[in-house]
Amino acid sequence: MDTQGTTTGSTPHTPPPHPARPRAARRLAAAGAAVFALLATAATPLPPAAAPPEAPAKVRAAAPERSLTIAVAQSVDSLSPFLATRLVSTTIHRLVYEYLTNYDAKDARTIPALATAWKSSPDKLTWTYTVRDDSTWTDGRRATAEDAAWTFNKMMTDEGAASANGSFTANFKKVTAPDPRTLVVELKKPQATMTALDVPIVPKHVWEKVGDLSKFNNDKAFPVVGNGPYVITGYKPDQYVKLKANKSFWRGAPKFDELTMKYYKDGDAAVAALRRGEVGFVQGLTPAQAASLKSEPDIKVNDAPGRRFFALATNPGARDRTGRKFGDGHPALLDPAVRRALFQAVDRRAIVDKVFRGHAVEGQGYLPPRFADYHWKPPAGQRIDYDPAAAARTLDDAGYRKNADGKRVGKDGRPLDFRILCHATDPNDKAVGKYLTEWWGELGIGLKVECLDSVSDRWLAGEYDLAFDGYSVNPDPDYVLSIHTCAALPATPDASGQTDNFICDKQFDDLYGRQTVEYDKARRADLVKRMQSRLYDTGYMNVLVYPNAVEAYRTDQIASITTMPAAGGNIWGQDGYWSWWSAEPAAASGDASGRGSGPSPAVWIVVGAAVLMVFAIVFVVVRRRGTTAEDRE
Repeated sequence: MDTQGTTTGSTPHTPPPHPARPRAARRLAAAGAAVFALLATAATPLPPAAAPPEAPAKVRAAAPERSLTIAVAQSVDSLSPFLATRLVSTTIHRLVYEYLTNYDAKDARTIPALATAWKSSPDKLTWTYTVRDDSTWTDGRRATAEDAAWTFNKMMTDEGAASANGSFTANFKKVTAPDPRTLVVELKKPQATMTALDVPIVPKHVWEKVGDLSKFNNDKAFPVVGNGPYVITGYKPDQYVKLKANKSFWRGAPKFDELTMKYYKDGDAAVAALRRGEVGFVQGLTPAQAASLKSEPDIKVNDAPGRRFFALATNPGARDRTGRKFGDGHPALLDPAVRRALFQAVDRRAIVDKVFRGHAVEGQGYLPPRFADYHWKPPAGQRIDYDPAAAARTLDDAGYRKNADGKRVGKDGRPLDFRILCHATDPNDKAVGKYLTEWWGELGIGLKVECLDSVSDRWLAGEYDLAFDGYSVNPDPDYVLSIHTCAALPATPDASGQTDNFICDKQFDDLYGRQTVEYDKARRADLVKRMQSRLYDTGYMNVLVYPNAVEAYRTDQIASITTMPAAGGNIWGQDGYWSWWSAEPAAASGDASGRGSGPSPAVWIVVGAAVLMVFAIVFVVVRRRGTTAEDRE
């Protein structure tokens, strides 16, 4: 932590007058002493002993508010917790709404949040939660079990309300609130995620007035009523979200009074803003950006194992739950041999070394190694290694031969020319896209990298062949696995559903259903690993790397902040609100940005005037005496 010391006043020591000092010199010395006394008074605060008594509380000036601007690399998809899926949006919702339970920042174990305790019936079909009595909504009403019951019931009965997190309630049979402090959830069958329901609880008295939840983005009326550590007070699409500290938050108010999540489409612009002190935190740094910031004063770079995976997703043929197909994915990608050949021609080690510059781990299973209990590695006989020659043989054997122009074509004569969706704001997408173009080009496969500001519309419409994909994984892996089940497919072609990539595989679904009801941790972990094995073998998802969380903050704005896990963890995108709830403003900061505040402009005006006075006096005296300094002495 960098701090700026405060200089206190002191009594100057004045030597006795020189007996031979001329009168004019004495006048000059006196004038100079007076001027410098003025300077000291203007530029230096009073010593503690001389400070004026404190004003009565009713007239005492309010302490300056501490604000922090956070640079984010994603724009918000929705401020509705029923619709939002992007990391920036869910991070904001963790700050605004409590969940029934939370994850400990140290080791990600389940801890109380809105619920203080929970228990299940012997058959695991009924769960009873005790809701705390000291959580209030920011409009003054108490948060109760009725709010939680309404939230879950709405998700169970309204397709729009289930858009983002419907998998958590799909197995719910009945939810009731017998009294304000008791929530009862009855299940159709046992469910292992009942202490990890990552669902924001909303205030019933506010949300029951909303009509169509599938179209309500919660972005018109502010402040937004919540019960978390912060309150949303303003929003401008693709620009910023403003939040204010909730002083009545049951766990204690955050130290920063205001947060602004500011969207930067260009990462270099965000880094430049960090250097200038216009933002206090930046995430998603490239290796070059991180290296350039490490030597900067007042900036700390955090480089930690991440909770995300970075993958290639292959369009398996977009369809809805009824089997109705839509989109325009290349039919050759429905052939397992083509998918396997593509993955045989991807050098993951090169991506780690050349794109991420070592700030990542080579991809294998679906869940990152940070989650050691569930992380899976393919055994030697199953692992698909980088082998361009083997990839060529795979295509040859499957009937995809090169024509006279060196292009691979199918039996129908259609060339293997693919499109890949790329996030224009992500430099890693672009860099990996260049390597894929080269590697697959050597096989005779064409690739068009289509970088867009927003890939959502094309993705949801199934209008892609491949896409760069990534997800942040929670300590409980259920949700990130559920997005590849048949139940996650959209109800209709124009609905969003919860699916990530339109995957619907019977073997995967069977394993998913079994892990959901398995309470034995070891047996459940085995089922989760078998799910990853199946996903790996289908070839619809190719996990390239697990990127590190590379981020930086200004130490003259943020004195300390909690990482998750506590030992070498990340700051941005945590499984909880710990980072921004815990962040301590730098001790010496006094203005709204959290940076140090020197003398005011008015003080410097006085100082400037005093300096001019000194020079004027010297000039007059010298002109009148017509002697040198040695003569005066």
